[in-house]
Amino acid sequence: MTGDEHHIMKSFDSELQHLHADLARLAGQAESQLADALKALAERDDELATRVVAADDQADRLDQHINDSILRVLALRAPVADDLRAVVTALRVSTELERIADLAANVAKRSLVLSHSGDVQPVRAVVRMGQVVLALLKRALDGYLAPDAEAAMAAWSQDQEVDDLYSSLFREILTYMMEDPRTITPCTQLMFAAKNLERIGDHATNIAEMTYYLVKGTPLREPRPKHDVSAYIGRDGS
Repeated sequence: MTGDEHHIMKSFDSELQHLHADLARLAGQAESQLADALKALAERDDELATRVVAADDQADRLDQHINDSILRVLALRAPVADDLRAVVTALRVSTELERIADLAANVAKRSLVLSHSGDVQPVRAVVRMGQVVLALLKRALDGYLAPDAEAAMAAWSQDQEVDDLYSSLFREILTYMMEDPRTITPCTQLMFAAKNLERIGDHATNIAEMTYYLVKGTPLREPRPKHDVSAYIGRDGS
C-alpha cells in the first residue's frame, strides 16, 4: 500500500468513526426523549413534556447532519462490500431514530393535553407498555452500536410482546370509554399515545433487522409476526 493509499484509508476510517459517534448521539437522544415522555405522562409533568417536544428539533438537525455526512462519504469514497453495507445501514438507522424521536415528542404532546384532563386509570397501563417499548429500544440500539446480531434478534423477538400489549390496551381503553363517556376525550389521547408507542416498537424492530443485515450480510428472512389492531387507528397515532 502506498503512502497516499494509507492516508486515504485512515481518512475513511476516521469518517466512519465520526459517523458512528453521531449515530450514537442520535440514538441516545431518541432513547432519552422516550424515557422523558413516559415520565412526563406518568407524573403529569408539563415542563418535562414541553422540553421533550422542543428537543425534537435537535434530533431533526442531527439526522440531517448524519444524512449529509453519509452522502459525502458515498460521493467521495465510493465504499464497497462491508463498508458500503455499513454506510447504507447507517443512513436507514438514522431515519428510524429520527422517527422514534418524533413519536416520543408526540407522546409528550398527548401528555400535555392529558395533564389538563381528569385522571383516567389506563394512563398507568400506557406507561407500563411504554417501559416495555423503551426496553426493546435500548436492546435494539445496543445491538446496532456493538454491532451484535444476537442482541438485535433478542430485541426483534420483543416486538410481539409490544403488539400484544397494544391490542390488550386498545380494548381496555375502549371499554373504559363505553363505561364512562366522560372519559372519551382523555382516553382518545391515551389511545393515540399508545399507538405512538407501538410504532416506536416497530421502528426499533426495524433497527434490529438492519443490525442483522449489517452483521450477517444477508437480510433477515423470517417474517415478523403482527397481531395488533392498527386498522382502527392512524398509523402515526395522530
